[in-house]
Amino acid sequence: MTGPVRRPETLLLMNDATRRTQFGPPQWERLRATATLGRPVAAADLDSAVVRARLAEAEVLVTSWGCPVLDESVLAAAPRLRAVLHAAGTVRNHVPPAAFDRGLLVTSAAGANVEPVAHFTLGAVLWAFKKVPFLAADARRFRSDWSYRDDRGELSGRDRTVVLVGFSRIGRRVTALLRALDLARVLVVDPVADPAEIVAAGAEPARLEEALPLADVLSLHAPSLPETRHMIGADELAALPPAAVLINTARGALIDTAALEDACRAGLHAVLDVTDPEPLPDTSPLYDLPNVVLTPHIAGSLGSETRTMADSALTELERYAAGLPPLAPVTRQSLKVQA
Repeated sequence: MTGPVRRPETLLLMNDATRRTQFGPPQWERLRATATLGRPVAAADLDSAVVRARLAEAEVLVTSWGCPVLDESVLAAAPRLRAVLHAAGTVRNHVPPAAFDRGLLVTSAAGANVEPVAHFTLGAVLWAFKKVPFLAADARRFRSDWSYRDDRGELSGRDRTVVLVGFSRIGRRVTALLRALDLARVLVVDPVADPAEIVAAGAEPARLEEALPLADVLSLHAPSLPETRHMIGADELAALPPAAVLINTARGALIDTAALEDACRAGLHAVLDVTDPEPLPDTSPLYDLPNVVLTPHIAGSLGSETRTMADSALTELERYAAGLPPLAPVTRQSLKVQA
């Protein structure tokens, strides 16, 4: 890539913990080489006069977790703003329609979050085939009495069917990983995806109602939209085979929690990295069921992994400064179907 044509005035807008984690020495070096940085270089909020003065000068905001909402009052205070480059996933929580009305360039680093989630999902699927986490819970209860081993269905990684709901970037990557191992038939449920692309990826397009009864593993990768809220409810959970495993690394609101609690009480196996609400209340029965694994939203980028997302945003900044088009733009239209 050619060097910057110019060095845009840039302000980092995110909470302090995120900035310290995402921006190590290599990231700061890239930022200083590309942008003009005033004082302060970064801010967690827009409350002080000095930060508001920087906002008035900023051409680019590099945002991440903890960024305040860029509402109309903020946009009005940023007359020179031309780009919002997000070093995390969804921009839905901080970029309002007014930003698109102004014609701002908006990008997301969601693509950099694909690998950690896909790897987590692959691990969960492989362990689900042999019911590893659930048998581990049983071992703590039954100890040397191995009679429990055959109570959780077939413990095999062969001739399995994995149903993926959502042919998103993560859904596509999980499909690729599963097909590379050649261990499972993969059915993909996504009404807006091109069936030809699903077939080209080595999977089979399917409707939800026909796929659920075939699922040894059901893994969710759809965005959280009004249309997808509670798409997995009592009827869908009841359609799963008795020994199926449900994996959710997407959004908790995709599943009706009350229906999920009932299904898990009845024996459904579940690996839940996200829930609705998040976290679950202390009274949720899901905490105590040996057929349920709960993790605290760890599938996505954490710790040093988040620097990949910072690097993605910095690449967008370098391209912007060089007059090149963005790699991962977010538009008003695309946001309707993105997480």
